[in-house]
Amino acid sequence: MQHKLSSVAFGMTARTPFAQTELSPLDAQERLLSMWLHGKSPHTQSSYRLAATRFLEFVSKPLHLVTLAEVQGFATHLAESNLSANTQRTTLSAVKSLLKFGNQIEVLSANVGASVSPPKAKDTLTERILTELEVQAMIALETKERNRAMLRLLYGGGLRVSELCALKWRDLTRRGDTGQATVFGKGSKTRVVLLPATIWQELTALRGNALADAPVFQSRKQGGHLTRSQVMRIVQAAAKRAGIDAKVSPHWLRHAHASHSLDRGAPIHLVQQTLGHSSIATTSRYLHARPQDSSARFLPL
Repeated sequence: MQHKLSSVAFGMTARTPFAQTELSPLDAQERLLSMWLHGKSPHTQSSYRLAATRFLEFVSKPLHLVTLAEVQGFATHLAESNLSANTQRTTLSAVKSLLKFGNQIEVLSANVGASVSPPKAKDTLTERILTELEVQAMIALETKERNRAMLRLLYGGGLRVSELCALKWRDLTRRGDTGQATVFGKGSKTRVVLLPATIWQELTALRGNALADAPVFQSRKQGGHLTRSQVMRIVQAAAKRAGIDAKVSPHWLRHAHASHSLDRGAPIHLVQQTLGHSSIATTSRYLHARPQDSSARFLPL
């Protein structure tokens, strides 16, 4: 017979969400995970669930029995793994978020991950900014109309790949000779991006007789929206044709939008608004990544 949880067994009090129910340890843990992931984007849910799975496989015990030493051990395990520094950081941050959430709703009696800090990230932004000539070559050498329009929109609109993949024709609205895209971005925030006339004309030519609810960028095989991985392959193929050796991702075109527009004098608040950055500090990173001047020129060298 499967053991049933009492209100004490999973660290629950009478005020906790499932204190009055009899759930198996696995069911109670899955309920906690579902509540934690609720309302997050599909991409975040997938990433966070993978992080939780890695952690639970490492500790091999229910969450309510996990100790600080085990969270610290997991951090060390990640540091010694072959995972990238960014994956290590996001994985540990997700685990900390789960433990904090469990404690906040009183399913976990303590937040044992509170004192564990994710590793600081090395800022490699400058290594991921394409030149204007490289971007122009990627677009010019793309022979397929859909893919060329996609590259131009990633760069010209500064869209995240998830935002681009989710676009439907109803999200695009004409404004005179140009148009705008209503984008559903990170953190479930909506913003409107004004599109240059060249991009609008390319998108208009691409639409044909497509219905309002049809994907703007449609998979030719499945018929639905292009997936993130499909867009990644298209971007990497375009970079290869342009003679770029680096492993270029769709996000590099967003980086290029920010850097190039700032270099050409765009107000930083306008760039922040277009890209949907919640903080001006995020946008200002692009100023520091490729400075246009230095105090070194004032030195007697």
